[in-house]
Amino acid sequence: MAHVFLDSNVLLRHLLQDVSEQAARATAYLEKVESGEVAARISDAVVMETVFVLERSVRATKREIRELVLPLLELRGLVLPGKRRFRRVFDLYADQNISFVDAYHVVQMKRWGIGDVVSFDRDFDRLVEVRRREP
Repeated sequence: MAHVFLDSNVLLRHLLQDVSEQAARATAYLEKVESGEVAARISDAVVMETVFVLERSVRATKREIRELVLPLLELRGLVLPGKRRFRRVFDLYADQNISFVDAYHVVQMKRWGIGDVVSFDRDFDRLVEVRRREP
């Protein structure tokens, strides 16, 4: 089965139900992805954009965003290379109160065996997973 690429606006219309005609179509399409009738791919950037819009447009909390987005990533017909790591990304993001991108970077660093981050961002200081150093 050939894959299609799923843009973040499909995920967002489903989650937000804000444009009724598009929301209904997005939900129906995601049901096909879940059933395996459609094989869809997304990228890390799609996840990041979805989180960004939920944060900025609807002011959802980090925990609400985790509860909304993670189930979508687990759809049976959805391919996201390395998608298992997003559970840890969302946990750091929601539980440690750091930005989604910083949480993503910490998880990537651990995958690569990197323990030090060079940054001026003091949010990293709250994490036991990494040690922040300044340039």
